Amino acid sequence: MNIRRVVTGQRADGKSVFVSDEQVAPITVSLLPGAAFHQLWASDTMVQLPTDGAAPVAPGYFPPDAGFRFGVFTLGPDTVATPEGMDFGAALAEVAQKLPGLAEAMDPAAPGMHTTDTVDYDFVLSGEVWLELDDGAQVQLRAGDCVIQNGTRHAWRNKSSAPCVLAVAIVGAQRAG
Repeated sequence: MNIRRVVTGQRADGKSVFVSDEQVAPITVSLLPGAAFHQLWASDTMVQLPTDGAAPVAPGYFPPDAGFRFGVFTLGPDTVATPEGMDFGAALAEVAQKLPGLAEAMDPAAPGMHTTDTVDYDFVLSGEVWLELDDGAQVQLRAGDCVIQNGTRHAWRNKSSAPCVLAVAIVGAQRAG
């Protein structure tokens, strides 16, 4: 599924204009079958207004302090398995190339668990998903539910038979200590 992205900006004379209107294709990786990442807008620094609407540079999956990411994330059901005989080295290289910084945030001892120095605003658009925290505590989220992640170690678990689609806004934060 592509997502339509319309971007506005201002001309030098201050007039508001449409800068672009395009379809954004999802990023998929073989290591995460059923998952799709629509990276819609991002910046590694505080945005200064007015802006001409040009896309800021933001190479990493997660933002640094004062940066942000906005996108849509589709999580396939947990029952969707990785293909037999997968070359995990090549699959990890694909993740590093397509979604830089994502794999580094993951806890290799606990598949799916990860921690980032961010505040995440997640809104379930369709389907359902379970959010798991450190001690195994879980909460089920359905379409219309949201969660605010405050830099916590967590994992997303889709125990249903259908994909779950979430709108995500990720804001870089500073971790004390």
